[in-house]
Amino acid sequence: MRWWPRTIRWQMLAGLLLLETLSIGLFLGILIHQQNAEIYLRAQTRLNYEASSMALQAREALLQSRPGWVGLSVKMMGEAPTVANAKVTDPAGNVLFTGRGDSDQSTLDPVELAQIPLVAHQDPHFFAFGNKRWESVSAIYTGRDLRGYAWVEYHRNWAREQVDSIVHDTILFGIIWVLASAILVLLMARAISRPLAILHRGTRALMTEPDNSTHFPLPTGVQNEFGDLILAFNRMVASIAEQRAGLNDTLSLLDSMLANAPIGLAFFDRSCRFTRVNQVFAELTGIPLSRHLGRTLKEVLPQHAARQIENAVLRVLAEQEPSGTIELSGQQGKPARQWTWLVTAYPVRTTPQQIRWAGIIVLDATDRKRSEDALRKAEKLAVTGRLAASIAHEINNPLEAITNILFLLRNYCQLQDPALNYVGMAEYEVRRIAEITQQTLRFYRQPTLPGRANLSELLGSVLSLYQGRFNSLNLKVERGFDPDLDLFCFAGEIRQVVANLVGNSIDASSPGGRLIVRARRSHNWRNPAQTGVRFTTADTGSGMEPEIRKRVFEAFFTTKESTGTGLGLWISSEILEKHHGIVHLHSRTAASGKPSGTVFQFFIPDDPDLLVHADPPPTAQA
Repeated sequence: MRWWPRTIRWQMLAGLLLLETLSIGLFLGILIHQQNAEIYLRAQTRLNYEASSMALQAREALLQSRPGWVGLSVKMMGEAPTVANAKVTDPAGNVLFTGRGDSDQSTLDPVELAQIPLVAHQDPHFFAFGNKRWESVSAIYTGRDLRGYAWVEYHRNWAREQVDSIVHDTILFGIIWVLASAILVLLMARAISRPLAILHRGTRALMTEPDNSTHFPLPTGVQNEFGDLILAFNRMVASIAEQRAGLNDTLSLLDSMLANAPIGLAFFDRSCRFTRVNQVFAELTGIPLSRHLGRTLKEVLPQHAARQIENAVLRVLAEQEPSGTIELSGQQGKPARQWTWLVTAYPVRTTPQQIRWAGIIVLDATDRKRSEDALRKAEKLAVTGRLAASIAHEINNPLEAITNILFLLRNYCQLQDPALNYVGMAEYEVRRIAEITQQTLRFYRQPTLPGRANLSELLGSVLSLYQGRFNSLNLKVERGFDPDLDLFCFAGEIRQVVANLVGNSIDASSPGGRLIVRARRSHNWRNPAQTGVRFTTADTGSGMEPEIRKRVFEAFFTTKESTGTGLGLWISSEILEKHHGIVHLHSRTAASGKPSGTVFQFFIPDDPDLLVHADPPPTAQA
């Protein structure tokens, strides 16, 4: 904008004047609007009162047969400063008395005549007409006889004088305020422009005479942010002078950029030796950053990965074009952890015609790959669960028929003892099958609302479901729960938590091991005043290393490789948070010199208002 000033001083002044002018104008507009509304309300109240008062005076005068008093009352009302005119008319609207002018020459406006049918018996009627004219009319009755109407019109000049006075005072205040603000802005702008002028001179000197140090350091002169800015400028000039002394600072800048990049970066010479790497790449390889420089790919990475990256680097150096993205995978660490990288190689040019290095960009896609695999496994498990529930439902029909047939055999076929024994054995096995199908359906058909659940039945159903695996591993299962123990909870979700923990214990146990499942009334170990149920699952399995214990509740983290999804304990932790519970984990391996095993303890409060408490406490882990 050509009309806008170029200097900071006048820009600040122009901006302030524009802002304050708009603000004062807006304030004045709002004030006038509010004042007009208030005047309108006051005028309505005043006119209604004055019309009623004049009608009352006219009534008293007519009752005393003194019509002259009516005219005197109208004249007195017409001389009031807020009244433009006062009139008294007969019921037909003919003017009998007027406060200003001659009553014989005064007539009612057509709009005023139209208001006569709207006048109530006792209440005054207020209306606006013409060029913002306000008037109130009140009926004059003597007994039940309508004798006429009292009219009072508001003096608009009185209202305008009040508004004009407010506008005048506001404008005067605005002028004083703008002048005071302009003086203050000019003083502040001067304090700002002087150090900026110093910086401007220093910048021009640095551009025109970069080797001349006589202009530096610049004088500060002020002790504020601008002084700090001048000091920073002086330091920048000193830093530029130091950078001209060598290339070390350039290399430091490159290392800083590499260190803060969120992806792995590495650079190679034509012998495929590392010349630069960043910290992310070093973390991906598991080798300290300083041990990469000067080494080949085969000395740092697994052979299959080193061979593929080396081929990509050599191809980039030969063809001078970026390579396509290649996917690498392998295992590293203890315990072995699967990793997946996406690697792209590209040339690094020192001149448009010369390529000195080749760089690679490494994106760690391990978590994404693991998440995709886990989601696919979870979907398969969900489909399997639905299929198992469907099969369990269909099994119930032939089971019922078999049960009826066995009943008939026992009671109506007059079988001898050996045959009766076989029938009894068949009935027992059929009941077991029916129980297994019912437990399968319980896992699939989860309730949507919490309720009070019998924990003995809940835990018993889980253990019965795994009875086959207990028998195959010869696991000794110790149960410790009261038959009458109950808890207000989502029974299906608690069953899922216990099933996850029991299943993990079985997977970690060796033949002949021991498994303990307990539940008892207890207190929250964080808040002793809170009561609930403490669940315990303990096994004599292989145990967990500290690194694994820290991650067991992470989504998609698993040590079972192809057989695990990494979702069981994560879902369990979510369920415990939903129930406002807390969990403790204790585990040790045989390397500690003591018997190995794992103990999970989790506490669920017995809370009938489970759905009301929306913010669960954090899950604890030890």
